[in-house]
Amino acid sequence: MLTGLSIRDVVLIETLDLEFGPGLGVLTGETGAGKSILLDSLGLALGARADSGLVRAGQAQAVVSVSFDVGRDHPAHILLGDGGISVEPGEPITIRRILKADGGSRALVNDQAVSVALLRELGGMLVEIHGQHDDRGLLNARGHRTLLDIYGGIDTSAAEAAYRGWRAAEEKLTAARADLDHAERDREYLEHAVAELRALAPQPGEEEELAGLRANMQKGARLAEDIAAAAALLEGSEGGLAQLRQAARRLDRIASEHDKLAEALAAIDRAVIEASEAEDRLSEAAEAMAYDPARLEEAEARLFDLRAMARKHRVDCDALPALAEEMAAKLGAIHAGGEGLAALERQVAEHRAAFDAAAAELTRLRTQAAARLDMAVAAELQPLKLDAAKFRTVIEPLAEGQWSAKGKDRVEFEIATNPGAPFAPLAKIASGGELSRFILALKVALAERGGVATMIFDEIDRGVGGAVASAIGERLHRLAQGAQVLVVTHSPQVAARGGQHYFIEKSHDGTVTRTGVQALDAARRREEIARMLSGAEVTDEARAQASRLLEAA
Repeated sequence: MLTGLSIRDVVLIETLDLEFGPGLGVLTGETGAGKSILLDSLGLALGARADSGLVRAGQAQAVVSVSFDVGRDHPAHILLGDGGISVEPGEPITIRRILKADGGSRALVNDQAVSVALLRELGGMLVEIHGQHDDRGLLNARGHRTLLDIYGGIDTSAAEAAYRGWRAAEEKLTAARADLDHAERDREYLEHAVAELRALAPQPGEEEELAGLRANMQKGARLAEDIAAAAALLEGSEGGLAQLRQAARRLDRIASEHDKLAEALAAIDRAVIEASEAEDRLSEAAEAMAYDPARLEEAEARLFDLRAMARKHRVDCDALPALAEEMAAKLGAIHAGGEGLAALERQVAEHRAAFDAAAAELTRLRTQAAARLDMAVAAELQPLKLDAAKFRTVIEPLAEGQWSAKGKDRVEFEIATNPGAPFAPLAKIASGGELSRFILALKVALAERGGVATMIFDEIDRGVGGAVASAIGERLHRLAQGAQVLVVTHSPQVAARGGQHYFIEKSHDGTVTRTGVQALDAARRREEIARMLSGAEVTDEARAQASRLLEAA
């Protein structure tokens, strides 16, 4: 709901602050008082094109601010959240548009900068403005299908799920076909590569193992003489280890004779143990680095083959086993590709059939809802002096390329204004107040199913009076029971229906012309309706008639 409008330096408005409440609010005033300025200001705040001509003469900029109270589940919160704009729960949405005299403009929502595109989308969620030149709302055929679904209480979730399943299956099939086509082109290469890799049979860690073996054998060839010489000094009956053992046996017989002898024996025993260990390590080193020319040649050849294969496929040697499995899997997929595609094609057909059924059900439900809507609108036309007109909801099949999760139907509202005249879209054959009355009839018919919480009608009563004006007022009042409705009117019958009445007037101080707006109390409201009835001179009879209109409302 629109709760406030603040305007600074827009055309003839210097300073203006208005508060709005629920229900029906009416704006009246003499012709040329500046009602269009209010609507232009509101449109600017809701994303309309920035026209520097709106800036009041002599001022650097114009500023328009509007505030709305919306529920926590209002789609505006999702839109703002997606745009990075945070609004605290319970906090009003405040829009501010700043228009500079040089044509530049800025838009802010709750003091956070936003694009005009986002502002325009947000405005469409918050307010519907129905005027003579409005090309949005009910005049935009793109929204007619959604309006019909809302009116008919039609649940599209089954069609949406079926559509997503169908499209997902088609994407899988398309990807599988592309993979298979690519793989078919590489069949010969894959067969050769898999045969090579299987013949080589690489193992994880094999390169490191072969490189270590080769390095050890190369070291062994270089160190073999020194290792053998060191081993010879320790081994044999004349070696160092044998000499230590002989010394230990001699000392063992006399060690009890003196402490130092015992210590010497212990030291020699330790030396024997360390020397024995050294002898073992030398033996192990000799074995590990044993130089075998044939074995070295074999290891080097295997290492060369592994590295050559890795370079060929641009991977590490350790990745060759996994590469072999991957290529074998691709080759297997080629062989089984026909069967796999057939299975995916069956899935696509099944999902397509489910969508066809769900879409057909939507078409059936929409056809039923359209018949009810046509009757409901027809019932509203005669009281609005549109009894010669006919309304119909057209449901036509879309081309397959235009199908969506919402089904296969194109929906558009059409009218024929005179007997025998062809049906055509609303905006093409209706104009002025007639168009606004068509929109009112539609809005009243659709009102039970809800919609945008704030609606504004601009001179919906143009060119009519008497009973038709009363009918318009009655329907606006009815519409305002479930939404906030603001109407710019010249009709006293419509003005009398308002719960809030705002008077727009132009004033002069000799040099400057200004437009102002004031909320009227009961007495001033009766006087304004009397003016609307009688013209420039308000008579007692007009005041009495105004009182009767207010009492009847």
